[in-house]
Amino acid sequence: MNHSVCKRIIALLCSLVLCCGLLAGCGGDSKKAPIPDGIYTADFSANGSMFHVNETCDGKGTLTVKDGQMTIHITMPSKNIVNLFAGLAEDAKKEGAALIEPTLDSVTYPDGITEEVYGFDLPVPYLDQEFPVAIIGTHGNWYDHNAVVSHPEPMENAG
Repeated sequence: MNHSVCKRIIALLCSLVLCCGLLAGCGGDSKKAPIPDGIYTADFSANGSMFHVNETCDGKGTLTVKDGQMTIHITMPSKNIVNLFAGLAEDAKKEGAALIEPTLDSVTYPDGITEEVYGFDLPVPYLDQEFPVAIIGTHGNWYDHNAVVSHPEPMENAG
């Protein structure tokens, strides 16, 4: 192969790699939800015994889809989990990490006792597949978990 042809092939390959990188970077943030905008109930599960929804929620959270982006509100069993992070614990520890702050939720148990617990609005990258969520508790330790959001059902009277 002559020198001119090699230069053209290398230039073409470099252009191709650059275009692929640009497309991958642009496409990551524009992923749309597989369901229409609206409010749904959805199953929420995570590995490990530390990270689960309050027993009064029957394993469910409130999934909101707005402008093609999904967020699930989950109510915790207590105030022992103080922040979430959409990703890995290693990244949650970095300065400037976007930690998810708790909301104050009220739950009423079957025996009539009402308690204030924490809830969180967790971004959902996709349905029916595991995604990483890091949690930090009152003792200040980050833990990695995998969460799954599945079976969205439209909420009645959601407007």
